[in-house]
Amino acid sequence: MTKSNTSRSTLHQTILADLERKIVSGEWPPGHKLPFEVELARSYEVSRMTVNKVMTQLTKAGLIERRKRSGTFVAKPRGQSAILEITDVEAEVRALNLPYSYKLMSSVIRKANRHDAALLEVPGTTDILEIRALHMAHGEPFCLEERLINLGTVPEAAHAPFADGPAGAWLVQRVPWSAAEHKIFAITATADIARLLEIAARVACLLIQRRTWSTAGPVTFVRFTYPGEKHAIVASFTPAAG
Repeated sequence: MTKSNTSRSTLHQTILADLERKIVSGEWPPGHKLPFEVELARSYEVSRMTVNKVMTQLTKAGLIERRKRSGTFVAKPRGQSAILEITDVEAEVRALNLPYSYKLMSSVIRKANRHDAALLEVPGTTDILEIRALHMAHGEPFCLEERLINLGTVPEAAHAPFADGPAGAWLVQRVPWSAAEHKIFAITATADIARLLEIAARVACLLIQRRTWSTAGPVTFVRFTYPGEKHAIVASFTPAAG
């Protein structure tokens, strides 16, 4: 490699490392608009071609996205859920290196109706706690949680401080589950869901539906709704023994 090529390669790596650091550290948060290529080239005293190669590499890595006639922006991280585990939404957000927050929107104790009873597999006379909450990532809606808790199995949930933190983490710590069921759906956002998740109506969403049981009986039924373009499902497995 010639001295000139070595110099260009070093400059390329320097610019790449500098821009990656600003994105990963949060100095440039998701949605931040990057300077134009010509401005970066002038700032680093390199050719626009060198900057373009850096930008192409960052795009392939999923760190930035280019929009026609708008510019280049820091990409919003794409979350992941493991379908074979009882995952914690807060952990999902923090795994993306984003600040997490939580907002309880409603919490109501009532008798299970016919639909609730079927979902939880309990008698219609059972007392349940219905919760609706938003999980936030970097101040933006990440996931809508809609949960039913069987107070016949977990009576202490009626007085739990769910305004201070999610019900899921509280349940995992206090009620050991013995069985769980996951179902996954692709849905389109209703007007209500779109409003809460701050997305357009009819946009594709990922719905993870979960039921858990303890040795004492059914514990909870919950729906987690994610904007589809921002989330992915991951399942790890090994070959069956032959």
